Amino acid sequence: MLTNESVKVRSLGEPRFPSPLKLSTTPGDDVADFVPEGAGILYDIETGPGRPLAEPVVFERAGPRQKLFFDPAQVRAAIVTCGGLCPGLNNVIRSVCVQMWYLYGVKEVLGIRNGYLGLNPASGLEPLLLTPDFVDRIHKAGGTVLGSSRGPQDPAVSVDYLSQLGINILFCVGGDGTQRGALAISEEARKRGMALAVVGIPKTIDNDIPYVSRTFGYTTAIDKAREVLDCAHNEAKGAPNGISIVKLMGRDSGFIAAGATLASQEANFCLIPELPFRLDGNDGFLAALKRRIERRGHAVIVVAEGAGQDLLASEPRERDASGNVKHADIGLFLRDRVVAFFRSLDMQANVKYFDPSYIIRSVPANCEDALLCDHLARHAVHAAMAGKTEVMVGVWNSRFIHLPIPLIATGRKKINLESELWASVLVATGQPARFGV
Repeated sequence: MLTNESVKVRSLGEPRFPSPLKLSTTPGDDVADFVPEGAGILYDIETGPGRPLAEPVVFERAGPRQKLFFDPAQVRAAIVTCGGLCPGLNNVIRSVCVQMWYLYGVKEVLGIRNGYLGLNPASGLEPLLLTPDFVDRIHKAGGTVLGSSRGPQDPAVSVDYLSQLGINILFCVGGDGTQRGALAISEEARKRGMALAVVGIPKTIDNDIPYVSRTFGYTTAIDKAREVLDCAHNEAKGAPNGISIVKLMGRDSGFIAAGATLASQEANFCLIPELPFRLDGNDGFLAALKRRIERRGHAVIVVAEGAGQDLLASEPRERDASGNVKHADIGLFLRDRVVAFFRSLDMQANVKYFDPSYIIRSVPANCEDALLCDHLARHAVHAAMAGKTEVMVGVWNSRFIHLPIPLIATGRKKINLESELWASVLVATGQPARFGV
């Protein structure tokens, strides 16, 4: 249960140094303001029947503080990008570097290479010195100039290396696994009495980090997935009884599949991990697909990679370097079952299969994600300089907030099947609310 205690943000100590930012403390003077300590953003802004008023849970508001924990002249910062690629990684790297240099006068910003692996000196991966000249154009490219990897490293080794490098601020860019790693590093530093600010920046095209309205990379992924769905629709309409199946990323949450379905408006079925489905029977998916083909002569199916995993329970499962269970391939399974189903009916079906998974995550950020990346990076810098630690910046109720990493590192956000989002998907596709379950 979310409480004010669970959203309390940890600080390294009392801020003592005046901020070099030329901001105001006087509202209405046409100068941007510092954010006072104690400023908050309500978790729940709704009320009404079924939502009794109680003590409100309030997130700490992000933003520049008038007093800093760190003397900017004594700061040496580092940034690490972990996990899979995501649109906007280079934007975040660039913005962190630029904010540190030009807002706070911090000229020592290091880029840790290939994720947490670069925090192990045995890897031989020397960090890069990030300067405004080095990062000047990197936001035009997809991927990350620092490289990335999955999997944890020994936090004791990482903290030893950070201490050796003289790092007192570490920015960790990634999803829930990355933030668990960030928490382990912070806890190790705390045990040693080391004043290390560890600040997370939420990155995942899956948009599945809890208590964050939107992670960077998500809207770009939807943009690219929509293009694929439009092509899939053309392929389906261009052949008798054409069926296009598009598998999109979404290990445990169906936000990309749902978002692309709504953005395109060309999908007739959307299958997500949150909603089990059955293939066979009069109420099953295959029967619904047959009725669609008989009625309209074509169909587009969107399936998230984590959907229907119970249908493949007999498949062997492995784990990736981050400890995540590798899902069986629902896309190929569904394709083969659709082909076999129509063949068993002696009914023509022209099935096309699309898997753009790595395409949609490796492109440069679109405008909306580029804006979000810059905002998140700037707020992460403000948080770190103020001495906030074990904290991640995020967006909630259209405001930037500080979230304790322990709060978000234990689960994933999922689509609420009673939400307006899912109701909109059902309207856009015309599919039944459930398939045989």
